Amino acid sequence: MKISYNNKRFRSISNSGNGEVSSETFFEYKQEGKILTGTYFGGEIIKGQLLGKVNDQGVIDMNYHHINTKGQLMSGCCKSVPELLENGEIRLLESWQWTSGDRSEGQSVIEEI
Repeated sequence: MKISYNNKRFRSISNSGNGEVSSETFFEYKQEGKILTGTYFGGEIIKGQLLGKVNDQGVIDMNYHHINTKGQLMSGCCKSVPELLENGEIRLLESWQWTSGDRSEGQSVIEEI
């Protein structure tokens, strides 16, 4: 089954302690062909953007950047692997790394809402 992320909204379910995304963070995705764009906001994040590529299995490789509530510009890269839930919605299992700050790595999960 081919996955489309166009006009999908997601909410964070879990994140590593070194991440800034929380349950108050929402994501809005658009997809054209294999190109994914998105915005995110909420919690510690004032405004964020992402740009990625989607492969035939629905795996997303993306770069992201945002301004947090401390006024810092943060950036990173992420690989998101989809899992289809019984209700037909999408869960994304994510491995990410900061490309700013301490360059640490983390794991997160977001789910379609």
